[in-house]
Amino acid sequence: MAFPKIVRPKLELIIGLQSLGAATVAAELGHMGIRDPHMRGPRALMAGKCIAGAAMTLQCMPKREDLVEFGEHADPEKQLHRQVLLEAQAGDVVVIDARGDLGSGIFGEMMLTYFKGKGGAGVVIDGCIRDFPQVKPLDFPIWVRDVTPNYHAQTNIMPFAINVPVACGGVLVMPGDIIVADDDGAVCVPAGMVERVVEAGGKHADWEEFTKMKLEAGGDLRRYYPLDAVGQAEYEAWRRANPLKR
Repeated sequence: MAFPKIVRPKLELIIGLQSLGAATVAAELGHMGIRDPHMRGPRALMAGKCIAGAAMTLQCMPKREDLVEFGEHADPEKQLHRQVLLEAQAGDVVVIDARGDLGSGIFGEMMLTYFKGKGGAGVVIDGCIRDFPQVKPLDFPIWVRDVTPNYHAQTNIMPFAINVPVACGGVLVMPGDIIVADDDGAVCVPAGMVERVVEAGGKHADWEEFTKMKLEAGGDLRRYYPLDAVGQAEYEAWRRANPLKR
């Protein structure tokens, strides 16, 4: 079974986005005209994780029993929630439009164990997983709305297509877009904007390091966040005295 392929950016760009985190990435995208890249609903199931990776997408649709019984559910080779993991590469993030459904556990212990072992970066699901008591010890990065004991096509939805545009948490995600996710939530970076976001976010993170140092020492918020003309001059002098290490 053949599925559309995605183009993955250079590893250094992925690492650059991961180092910025979701909040900085979302802010920079906002400055560039992407008003709201935050996927509402999916929340970090395992606290303290920060990931970035290319999006492999899975689209779910309302369940139609004739298709489930005689197609997707009957033959494991047609089970698209399995196939998206088979197609994914190490470092990818699987993004699933599960329609916000709270009664279908798209993945469980075995599927997530497989994807972790394959080197997957994580999953973002506008819906649920199952087997949480067994999944929790995996310590694998997962963003979901909730957990459920039900399996993937038990109730109202069924996997329908791989590597097509999906709506996840109200955000359009194209196959190959880059997902950045941490405890703030999951953000979608359009593939064509990755380099710009890394460059702008790096500059932002740099002056914020200086700003945080000044604010911790009791500096004036009006001078240092954002930098006014005097603060900017101080920052530039500080940077010359403390050059970045490349």
